[in-house]
Amino acid sequence: VFVDVATGSYYEDAVDWAVENGITQGTDDTHFAPDGICTRAQAVAFLWRAAGSPAPKGTVKVPSDVLPGSYCYDAVAWALENGITNGLANGTFGVNNTCTRGQSVTFLYRALKGTASGSTNFTDVKSDAFYTDAINWAVANNVTNGTSNTTFSPNADCTRAEIVTFLYRAYQGK
Repeated sequence: VFVDVATGSYYEDAVDWAVENGITQGTDDTHFAPDGICTRAQAVAFLWRAAGSPAPKGTVKVPSDVLPGSYCYDAVAWALENGITNGLANGTFGVNNTCTRGQSVTFLYRALKGTASGSTNFTDVKSDAFYTDAINWAVANNVTNGTSNTTFSPNADCTRAEIVTFLYRAYQGK
């Protein structure tokens, strides 16, 4: 039980599920930090664990900012091998960069091999953005919705509560 996970909050069941399934843990024994930002490394590690922590095949060069033996090394290697991410344009993965809402749903969409269905009418999601199909898929599959009726906020920081909620909703029944 985390003192900062309110009973009845939108993320309560997701946090319980994520901890029970070894996807993540609290920031300490009594705190989850639901409003804390989620880094790209954390997001990919959570996704990798939700997928069963599959062993990477060793077929890709892992960017130098992902240190061998780190908690995210196998997760990033797996994500690169499976086209879940390509890393950043500068050749790094961006281990400590904040993961955005657009990036997080894109990672999940690619991991689950989602197919876009429908079209959202978010004013802040351009039709040619890398995350557009992922957002359409996420909304159509009740993984998430916008931050308002007209916005998704794809460039906003993804919180720990949001990423575990996205994972929880996407993996229900799987």
